[in-house]
Amino acid sequence: MKQRKSFTYAKGKYYFVIKSIPNDIRISRLTHHEAAEAFLKYKAVNKKIEWLGKWVGKKWEENTEPTLEMLDRD
Repeated sequence: MKQRKSFTYAKGKYYFVIKSIPNDIRISRLTHHEAAEAFLKYKAVNKKIEWLGKWVGKKWEENTEPTLEMLDRD
């Protein structure tokens, strides 16, 4: 059985996951605007994606999935 690589989330970064087979792809961005923009581009091409939010060390914050309206306000 293949051993999983460990991964550490960086504090203050925004994350989302592209669901793919055989491995999910975890993507991070430094700002909410950059992360939301990338997330919405993947969503526009019908990728299966999951918004995780901002990692603050022990939990996720700002974990509401971004929308075009939210992006326009930034």
